[in-house]
Amino acid sequence: MRFRPCLDLHNGHVVQIIGATLDKTPGHGPDTNYVSAMPPAYYAKMYQRDGLTGGHVIMLGPGNEAAAREALAAAPGILQVGGGIRPDNARAWLDAGAAQVIVTSWLFENGDFSLARLQALTAVVKPEELVLDLSCRRCDDGLYHVTCDRWRRDTSLTMTPEHIRMLEDCCAEFLVHAVEVEGLQSGIDLPLVQDLARLCNRPVTYAGGIRSVDDIRAIDEAGQGKINYTVGSALDIFGGKFLRYADLVEYDRQQR
Repeated sequence: MRFRPCLDLHNGHVVQIIGATLDKTPGHGPDTNYVSAMPPAYYAKMYQRDGLTGGHVIMLGPGNEAAAREALAAAPGILQVGGGIRPDNARAWLDAGAAQVIVTSWLFENGDFSLARLQALTAVVKPEELVLDLSCRRCDDGLYHVTCDRWRRDTSLTMTPEHIRMLEDCCAEFLVHAVEVEGLQSGIDLPLVQDLARLCNRPVTYAGGIRSVDDIRAIDEAGQGKINYTVGSALDIFGGKFLRYADLVEYDRQQR
């Protein structure tokens, strides 16, 4: 288990949001826990200094490209980038310094998974360069459904062995936000962590609801030591009151 840092961008600024509010009325934006006065490069250099790899830069909507490029240029080769990634721009983001590109919504058409779109993507991106974002919520059928379109739409792609096996052939790892608890600092989605440990053979980074060391220990135990984690709103560097970034860096050093 490793600590994977995050860098969420909205309107060109580093932010922390409440994930479920991404579906608010267009033009009003999500509910925000924190807007940083520091530029993206500040965080990227800090992650590089502290030996943290596999972190993700997520562009939450348009107008974040310059900020994302700033972060990647500050610490080339250690950060993943996601948000609007498609076959026609994926290689440009890798050339800009991204270690890997993260893709979700482009793989869906009207809420249905498109194998043709995945094949078009893998024609230009090698599996080791691709992270699939399987951010999801539990639906009425009892299954976790992957969401798309900024978490507004539940798709037909479910967290089941058949679907996971299909996707693992095409990517290096998965990024999974627990959509219902993301940004709430209310505790983790423990059943989801358990499912990820059971289903996934590729590395997985879990995000959502982490607010304490006990939550991190629960991820370690329920995830059988296989599930990486990221912390956002609860972290002191993002205005949080529950977890210190320096403590997580030290804990990560002990796990290496």
